[in-house]
Amino acid sequence: MYKYGFGTKDSTYRELLSSIMQSAISTLKGEHQFDQTDVVDLLGKTAVVTGGSAGIGFEVAKALAESRARVLVLSRKSERGEEAVRKIREVTSGGVDVEYLEIDLGSAKNVREIADHIRNTEERLDILVCDAGIGVNKYDLTEDGIEHHFGVNNLGHFCLINRLLPLIRKTALLNQAPAPRIVQLSSSLHLTAPSSIQFASLEEINDDSLGANALYARSKLANLLYARFGLAKGVLEKGPGAGRIYALATHPGAVATEQQDQFKDAYGQLFGTLLKTATIPFMRNPEQGSLSTLWAATSPDVEMMNLNGEYITDPGKWGGESDQGKDWQLADNLWKLSTELISQKAGEDALLDWTGVKP
Repeated sequence: MYKYGFGTKDSTYRELLSSIMQSAISTLKGEHQFDQTDVVDLLGKTAVVTGGSAGIGFEVAKALAESRARVLVLSRKSERGEEAVRKIREVTSGGVDVEYLEIDLGSAKNVREIADHIRNTEERLDILVCDAGIGVNKYDLTEDGIEHHFGVNNLGHFCLINRLLPLIRKTALLNQAPAPRIVQLSSSLHLTAPSSIQFASLEEINDDSLGANALYARSKLANLLYARFGLAKGVLEKGPGAGRIYALATHPGAVATEQQDQFKDAYGQLFGTLLKTATIPFMRNPEQGSLSTLWAATSPDVEMMNLNGEYITDPGKWGGESDQGKDWQLADNLWKLSTELISQKAGEDALLDWTGVKP
């Protein structure tokens, strides 16, 4: 078992450094023609942001609230979540509508409960940003007994999206701009996912021989596959609101967040500390890292250019995903395995009909 290190692909380290340098160059050159003040007026809209208590998720939640959306911040630690809501109210112009809900994405039963609460109490859902997740970290299992990168970053959001989709479809039928969006945070590190990945079984997912980087990269690949094939080119092409709901994956760039604190767990105390110290000065700050996601979640260009299923790497830029990220069969395997695991962990009725046709 790999306790530390790069697991089965040493290229992950090179990709990490490449991502950091590309982000730094792009930021220094001022290539972003979009910032948080460019988010369209969202008065009357409702947004859900997982991981909204810190880092990129916090910046996304804050910007959406500043643009007058009602924002539900979802995260695991209640103290952090309540503090995030307080900060958003402090730094915005006042009168914002923001609320915190505690969620454990590692527990399918808890996700089901929180999603149903939202679906039964909210009138609409225009934006769902799936930001919460485990960073590059060592092997562990969720409450449901699933490798925790996959369990939290992927399965938890899979269940959340499913049980919130009826509300998103209802909103799509209102035919208001911007059209509803589902945004999943991926990463350029998906390019380094092991070539052996098949998403064929729980045994494969729980293989403890994979290193920290491989586990993280696999989860970011899965986020991309969910958005592109399972949603945009799959269930969203059918049922109520078909053609009016956009699912996208985003790469935020290399961003300095609390996830770098996990380096010591992934690589050991000494090397993890050195890596964090050496890379953070060249990374984007969370506000800069939020821009690709905010653009994907709110820009009218997404509809005008029909970017459903695209991988957004910067505001107005997309593409560059791996061959695995374009693999229909891999996506189909992932969707079937996710369905099977959620049913096992949260009950046969844990997933609603994706097309919105069956009750």
